[in-house]
Amino acid sequence: MKKRILFALAISGLCLSASAQKVQFTEFDLDNGLHVILHQDKTAPVVAVSVMYHVGSKDEETQRTGFAHFFEHLLFEGSDNIKRGEFMKLVSSNGGQNNANTSQDRTFYYELFPSNQLELGLWLESERMLHPVINEGGVKTQNEVVKEEKRLRIDNAPYGKFTEKIFSHLFDGHPYRWQPIGSMEHLDAAKLSEFIAFFKKYYVPNNAVLTIAGDLDVEKTKALVKAYFAEVSKGATIVRQEYKLPEITKEIIDTAYDANIQIPAIFAAYRVPGMKSRESKVLGMISSILSEGGSSRLSTKMVDQKKTALQVAAFNYSLEDYGAYITLALPNSNTPLNDLLKDIDEEVLRLQTDLISESDYKKLQNKFENNYVSANSKMLGVAENLANGYTFHDKDTNDINKELEVIRSITREEIRDVAKKYLSKNQRVVLYYLPKK
Repeated sequence: MKKRILFALAISGLCLSASAQKVQFTEFDLDNGLHVILHQDKTAPVVAVSVMYHVGSKDEETQRTGFAHFFEHLLFEGSDNIKRGEFMKLVSSNGGQNNANTSQDRTFYYELFPSNQLELGLWLESERMLHPVINEGGVKTQNEVVKEEKRLRIDNAPYGKFTEKIFSHLFDGHPYRWQPIGSMEHLDAAKLSEFIAFFKKYYVPNNAVLTIAGDLDVEKTKALVKAYFAEVSKGATIVRQEYKLPEITKEIIDTAYDANIQIPAIFAAYRVPGMKSRESKVLGMISSILSEGGSSRLSTKMVDQKKTALQVAAFNYSLEDYGAYITLALPNSNTPLNDLLKDIDEEVLRLQTDLISESDYKKLQNKFENNYVSANSKMLGVAENLANGYTFHDKDTNDINKELEVIRSITREEIRDVAKKYLSKNQRVVLYYLPKK
């Protein structure tokens, strides 16, 4: 038992030590506008190579939705020097892993390699940026891939359309009202020239951040980056439209029907500030109090004690321009949906009225510190968080090192006041999500 306690204390001390350490990085710009961030960590012989393009579904035209997500797929088709279907084979045959993802705000490509394959990762991403093959054959192939993904993840997935329904109300008048996967009809109708134009506008070095993290030599890596990326032409300056949505002042109630479910659900969603805001981090803490872990307030009350809910959750869906704070519950034993909503509202009201206890506050801070350390314990996580800082926090790559300071500075009073400010009934969308008979 004594050994276990000592081990636990050692691990705890390690976490506190890690949390106190700053993430070191070097950054510079190429003449073509590509921003480059390097993070050296020689604890393991691996390196993450990533490119974050500041383009997501919010940059699309209303009649051409789904383009950014489509390009996530299309840019694996090959390049002038990579044959079709060879991109992933080159990665796997050299001991690497790769993938990409698209949100409303950005597209993120990455490779994770043994560090002796750093140059291969740089070449692959430079090929993607410099001269990808965008032709009718690739567009047709990826169109079918995206359609299958939509069928699998949205159309035929239980509760797969709740965000689509909620966002159409929360973000009416903003491109966030449609989902990144977009419309298949829009993709079908698009001409090849439109895809090429979208690429030339957004997948350019001055709209990208190249982040390399891991076992690297900084000066040698700088030289390699210049060798592979300096020849890529700079794109035209991107002017983004700014959206200022009117406040929601009256509760919006809607119903959705889903043939893929047997158990109904109820959602209550609120439009909240975007990821740059300090309040967004406070809302993340509120989510943790309400529904993160078995001892959270909603789980304890509704799942364990009253047994009225099979599942209950609250989370902050944080985006660049705005965020969506979403609560939801699935009933147990035919509990009326309105009873579930009443229970959730009572716990929100508690947060709006009473300060959380000092002990709960300390636990919350510890949890978020540990989450921070965990998120930056792997090279891919560090690479993405560094890129996020530059892309979404006014070109402040050092945002990664300010996060802990912000977490530690959030007070119990702030938690109460932010809940009161943003989680009011007259500011929300309530969605009854029912089985389609």
